[in-house]
Amino acid sequence: MQNRKIQKIGHEVIQYEIKALKNLKKYINESFARIVRTILNCKDGKIIISGVGKSGIIGRKWAATFSSTGTPSFFLDASDASHGDMGQITSKDIVVLISNSGQSNELKNIIQYASRNKNIKLIGITSKKDSVLFKNSDVSYLMPSIKEAGPENIVPTSSTTAQLALGDAIAIACMRYKNFTKFDFKKIHPSGTLSVKLKTVADLMSTGKKLPFVNQNIKMKKALKIINDKKLGMLLVRKKNGDTVGIITDGDLKRIAQKHTKFSDLEIYKVMKKKPITVNQDTLAASALATMNLKKITSLCVHKNNKEKKTIGIIHMHDILKSNIN
Repeated sequence: MQNRKIQKIGHEVIQYEIKALKNLKKYINESFARIVRTILNCKDGKIIISGVGKSGIIGRKWAATFSSTGTPSFFLDASDASHGDMGQITSKDIVVLISNSGQSNELKNIIQYASRNKNIKLIGITSKKDSVLFKNSDVSYLMPSIKEAGPENIVPTSSTTAQLALGDAIAIACMRYKNFTKFDFKKIHPSGTLSVKLKTVADLMSTGKKLPFVNQNIKMKKALKIINDKKLGMLLVRKKNGDTVGIITDGDLKRIAQKHTKFSDLEIYKVMKKKPITVNQDTLAASALATMNLKKITSLCVHKNNKEKKTIGIIHMHDILKSNIN
């Protein structure tokens, strides 16, 4: 089989799926908005999603995306539901059923259960307006009629791509209305590359007794001992009220020692760098690293916010690089 012929088939399939998504875009309507509003109004319950076959696989992705973006959700296997797992559905929950035909036998028991329990909201996603699912849902969403990419229009391809995109659109709409931030996202993604990218300065900085604070009248002889003891390669100079007013590094000390014969008796405030470069504790570590590279320095003073003058931590370039952030 020639490569060009294989590539042509691939292009045709992708074109079918692009067409399906363009068609779906026209169906982002009032019914879509009703689904989002219904989910947002579910304050104490969960979003329970079910489907059969390929629609079930898409349903699992919906549940995973909802849960990871601030909308608690789980997937309920339709067959297991008919054998006792229906008990997982409470009156505070919303049930979302996905079925291209809207006639799947495995879903009918869930539809009946939801209909008997009036407090359970049922959202139906189907492409058939005359189906059992569409007629019996509290919120019915009609998917566009989509031609499948495979031969004879029988293999679920373009239709499941559209289902997948619809789930993402609903999840992100809910996420935005909940003001779900990157910091909320980080809390429920403690592992993996995403978590690393979302680490903040506060996650990695040195704090407390590790910080090399000195008062501004201290002499260099004593300052040398402190910088060696703290092992951070720098000193933070502060006033009596705790405000940070300057910084001095290992490199600064070497240069000062070469210039001054009475180095040990120098008061640190006379040779310190005033107004050290600072960063807020909520700043992403990657952003702090970019600042260090730009300013050609290896560490930053960490403050609670832009107005605060008290240093609460030190973030060093090595701390960031050790976390595989670059």
